[in-house]
Amino acid sequence: MSGGVDSSVAAALLAEQGHDVIGLSMQLYPQNGNHFGSCCTLDDLHDARRVATALGFPHYILNLEERFNDTVISNFVHEYASGRTPLPCAHCNSDLKFSTLLERARGFGSDSVATGHYARIDRSPDGRWLLKRSVDRDKDQSYFLFSLTQDQLAGALFPVGSLSKPAVRTEARRLGLTVADKADSQEICFVPDGDYATFVASRRVDSHGGAILDEHGRTLATHGGVHRFTIGQRKGLGIATGMPLYVVKIDAESGDVTVGPRSSLERASLTASSVNWVSADAPAEWLRVSAQIRHRHRAAPGRVRALDDRRAEFEFDDPQAAITPGQAVVFYDEDLVVGGGWIE
Repeated sequence: MSGGVDSSVAAALLAEQGHDVIGLSMQLYPQNGNHFGSCCTLDDLHDARRVATALGFPHYILNLEERFNDTVISNFVHEYASGRTPLPCAHCNSDLKFSTLLERARGFGSDSVATGHYARIDRSPDGRWLLKRSVDRDKDQSYFLFSLTQDQLAGALFPVGSLSKPAVRTEARRLGLTVADKADSQEICFVPDGDYATFVASRRVDSHGGAILDEHGRTLATHGGVHRFTIGQRKGLGIATGMPLYVVKIDAESGDVTVGPRSSLERASLTASSVNWVSADAPAEWLRVSAQIRHRHRAAPGRVRALDDRRAEFEFDDPQAAITPGQAVVFYDEDLVVGGGWIE
């Protein structure tokens, strides 16, 4: 329970259905007034407890500050410093929420962990657990859940996955929840001002500057560190030219950032590592699916096949712009999550 409307409605619906509910919230930051997060704050934890109290079930707060720092924030900083663009929400879900909370839930004697994620879980005739997009495609969060294992899916519930966001707020009002009109959290929770570069610089003392080059290797400007850039970036380059330029390559070792026209961003294929085949066996032969390379990216059709060492290769029917190392690529068959991994 994050203290928001989605997880509150998820808990309330389960309680209304007669389930024995225990509320768990994650404390991710020091609660001394100096936290840097925009969710799971002290006020959010109080909101979660008020909902639990109103609905008549116990509520516990788990201090996960150290693990959050070790598994999510450290990865975020390391990825940016390595010239990659991280996706902390996916790491938080697989490496923190479902791994830790499922373990704690079983310690409480519970069968499942329910969250407010907009996604759905189904089961195939052969018993395999399936992950699907939510009914509300605008709010769908299955992209962030691609790395959930069969064991984690078996112990997961997404009660709001079959509802639209307006319907969730309607349910919250019907249930008399005080968070019915609470605003959604935005951006990365631990960088509420959106200034990723300053956040990374404050935690990374060995970052160094480099050159901004055109595609012919000519120096156009200098910069203060590769953590300030991401593939496809146009703003903040500090370059005055007669045409729009975008970041097309980042070399963390040399510090060089290469820029070029938008056409240079297009790629027809990608490889991914640490691939998790959620709803299907790893395909040895080419399999027709669609690939989503960013949260707001419209999944593009193509074909995928598994490689050795939990890697995969995907070929797009039409080239896609800004395929960004460090982001996730998730493979879909209509609403079904076939699998996903980390773009190399």
